[in-house]
Amino acid sequence: MTGAAGAGAGPDAGELLTVLEGLRRAVAARVAARAAADPAADDPLRGMYMTHEAAAGLAAVPVGSGDGAVAGLPPFGARLGSLLDGFGLSPLDGWILLAGLAPDVDGRFEGLYGYLNDDVSRRRATVALVLELMGTGPWDPSARARFHPDAPLAAGGLLVLEDEDRPLPGRAVRVPERVVAHLLGDERPDALLTGAGAQWLPATPAAGRDTEDGTAARIAAYGQPVRVHLRDRGDGAGAEAVTEALRGRGRAVLRYRPRGDETDPGVARTLLREARLRGAGTALVVGELPTAPGPLVRALTEQEDVTVVLTGPAAYDPGWAPRSVVIPVESGPAGADPLSVWREELPGFEGDIAAAVGAYRTGGERVRRAARAAVALAGFEGVPVGPGHIRSSARLLSAPLLGRHARCVRPAVGFGDLVLPEEPLGMLGELAARARHRDRVLGDWRLRTGGGRGRGVVALFAGDSGTGKTLAAEVVAGELGMDLYVVDLSSVVDKYVGETEKNLERIFAEVDRTDAVLLFDEADAVFGKRSEVRSSHDRYANLESAYLLQRLEAFDGIAILTTNLRANIDEAFTRRLDVVVDFPFPDAEARLRLWRSSLAGAPREAGLEDALTVFAKEFELAGGAIRAGAATAAYLAAARGGVVTADDVRTGARREYLKSGRLVPGTGWGP
Repeated sequence: MTGAAGAGAGPDAGELLTVLEGLRRAVAARVAARAAADPAADDPLRGMYMTHEAAAGLAAVPVGSGDGAVAGLPPFGARLGSLLDGFGLSPLDGWILLAGLAPDVDGRFEGLYGYLNDDVSRRRATVALVLELMGTGPWDPSARARFHPDAPLAAGGLLVLEDEDRPLPGRAVRVPERVVAHLLGDERPDALLTGAGAQWLPATPAAGRDTEDGTAARIAAYGQPVRVHLRDRGDGAGAEAVTEALRGRGRAVLRYRPRGDETDPGVARTLLREARLRGAGTALVVGELPTAPGPLVRALTEQEDVTVVLTGPAAYDPGWAPRSVVIPVESGPAGADPLSVWREELPGFEGDIAAAVGAYRTGGERVRRAARAAVALAGFEGVPVGPGHIRSSARLLSAPLLGRHARCVRPAVGFGDLVLPEEPLGMLGELAARARHRDRVLGDWRLRTGGGRGRGVVALFAGDSGTGKTLAAEVVAGELGMDLYVVDLSSVVDKYVGETEKNLERIFAEVDRTDAVLLFDEADAVFGKRSEVRSSHDRYANLESAYLLQRLEAFDGIAILTTNLRANIDEAFTRRLDVVVDFPFPDAEARLRLWRSSLAGAPREAGLEDALTVFAKEFELAGGAIRAGAATAAYLAAARGGVVTADDVRTGARREYLKSGRLVPGTGWGP
């Protein structure tokens, strides 16, 4: 049995084969005893049917008879002994495990088991056969109890009983392939976990590196297995901080993030088994919990000898696992300043790194990943690391999953593209500064009041259509190095009661946990004034406004609202705004600058500058209309194959007047 197979096997497999050789001798003795008393032992069809002699022989055996314990079994090897200790198994459990896995290691056990089962089609050991080999039987309550679903073998995921329709003694015993591979020295994770996205991370003791989260450090330093729910903002930072803290203290980590509404308890049991197979120090860290986490949490916390850390933005609900002791904690303040981590990872950065990364709330290992990605991107381009590389890497790590509710805009403009008076331009700079320094002012300087208020920055841009409100929002997002997400109101507002609030909550929750700028264009639709309640429609409309008022209080992200008429916004919303920027209608000087910037890249005829000065005074157009008129002039020139002329620009300006239903200056033309 241990011949060729044992010669090329590793030390762990050699130990297992040695023990299985002892089991083979016990099986051989059982076969010899059965053959000596079997009148049909030489029948080639034995196992395909039962003779009268065999039936009479079985009927003559007293119930509960046994031959006593089988002698000659060798002691367990080190790896199997470690598994018995880790799962709290008895020696009988160990032999049950060996009898179950024997056919998976040596195929000759299949024939032997078929003979002893008196059925050539049943080539695995049954419960009765296993207990018979151990010198006992299913009439022994203590032996029978080893196969109970709550017993260590089944509860630990080490043993599976097949043939559910059969009585317990006739059920086949099978050991999962992952357990067999572990005893043979193969430590590749279970295929179920690989498909579910689980990841095993070995210990990496990091001397001299402080953990970025004080709460994570306390969890890692706790010397006993513990079950903790760590509430964070839902961006995975809590799970990453705990993972790094545990690995830094010499403990391996099994990371897992459920997908969607996944609540399969089988995955949870497999995770626990994997953590226990890896050793007592292995911890299980679960990312953001699914929508209905109860079954998953109950399955993960049922074993008290594994450290399990659950993370997510929702508060812990004791109803998830009423029989388990789970410690709810909040993600603590960063022990290491994220800015210092950026500097540590980018020692050669030339420039103001605080200005480049100040608006990001990314911390911990996410900072290190973003910095390394920036270095890789700059190396690929063959240039030193710059702010653009940092911002591009940070965007990739914090892209919100807003789905159909918002449209992503990658900013491609800057403050130089804005034509605004000094005061609104300065207020836009103030808005960017608030986003960069809010952690210092609201956190370190403690200027945030109580009441559960968040650290968000909310601004209102008010002005006539075409005065640059949306463009300014894109400029602010670009200045902060973030993407702009424009809310699609058609997919948010719903005629059914409560659905609008649910859609808005999904948007706010996603932006809360990421670094992005949220834009509510034409915000009057959802942030309008409350009205006197005269019907059920009015009452539910006011409930929607009340929800938004409360949600803005707890908002942690950056949001910009735009409106054409500031008076349409409820005064209660105005009180919760950090910055209100009024966008004036451009005067003649501003209109000239807009015409110049709009046509800056187009070929122009000589003397067009003088014509633009006249047009800026003659046509009172907002910035959006001027850009549209400049585009019309450029298309006319391109179709003609020439340069932009004064007549082209005049035609473009007149078209904008006609579109808005206004009389064209000097002609009396109108719609």
